[in-house]
Amino acid sequence: MTRFEVTSFGEAMLRLSTPAGARLETARQLDIHPAGAESNVLAALARLERRCGWVSSLPDNALGRVVTNQLRQAGVDVSAVVWAGQGRMGTYFVEFAGPPRAIEVIYDRAGSCVTFLRPEQIDWEYLLDTRLLHLTGITPALSAGCQAIVAEAIGRARQQGVAVSFDVNYRSKLWPAGAAAAALLPLMQEVELLLCSRRDACALFGCEGSAEVIVEQLAAQTRARQIVVTLAEEGAIGWDGGKYYHRQAARPVQIVDRIGAGDALAAGVLHGWLGGDFAAGLRYGVALAALALSQHGDMVVTTRRELEGLVAEGGPRGGNKVAR
Repeated sequence: MTRFEVTSFGEAMLRLSTPAGARLETARQLDIHPAGAESNVLAALARLERRCGWVSSLPDNALGRVVTNQLRQAGVDVSAVVWAGQGRMGTYFVEFAGPPRAIEVIYDRAGSCVTFLRPEQIDWEYLLDTRLLHLTGITPALSAGCQAIVAEAIGRARQQGVAVSFDVNYRSKLWPAGAAAAALLPLMQEVELLLCSRRDACALFGCEGSAEVIVEQLAAQTRARQIVVTLAEEGAIGWDGGKYYHRQAARPVQIVDRIGAGDALAAGVLHGWLGGDFAAGLRYGVALAALALSQHGDMVVTTRRELEGLVAEGGPRGGNKVAR
């Protein structure tokens, strides 16, 4: 048996956000939450009783320990984190707002510890002692070293028979669409499970048309055996390699915090995949996304019992329909 069910490599940051209704330029206090696409996914899966391990680099100070403490509390193993004597913690600032204002996000992540990592610093035996390796399109954009690590991780996983899931997760503030597509498409050829928003499929890979057509276009451009496309308010659609589609509508929810819902949805999909039920993964995903939107912080806090209860009952009631 493998040590882990899911492992991942990626950057963690600290989110500094204003209380509701406050402006960043006049704020006198900020809420601190650990964040990061890959660590968000693992934290959710660990709370669903999945064995998870995370690889990254953090500054060897109190800020780095904020992240590992939160992940340990969720149940994620962090023993392979590379602690850096020098370097910084990436941060981002969030000003929450309601109409007519939009949410404001300011990133301050350049030069974080993880961007200096090289493939030879990774504990490959640890990272690949797993059923599933989960990666995202954010990490290759951070540095040449991070891109090399992701590429080597996928290559090693293929050689060792480890399945790979990949969430495109395009960030326009990190790199332009053309550069992202050129870097990510070769990586996507070796994945078992591909997750992509409809918006990213259109912006990066020239997809257009109905949700089903977009799935088929992504399948034609990659060798992914299973594909999930998220559709904002419409929920998500999945393809299992046999031209069989599973649709799952978004859940109604009263929004408390919009950030982290996409990672929660990905975690739900992976939870279903690990259980051998791809269709159930979509149901878990939209339920977890709703849960993430209903609570503060990037990392959704739940239990397997709560999630299964919500799925069985048809999900939370009231509020606005939302998804990734």
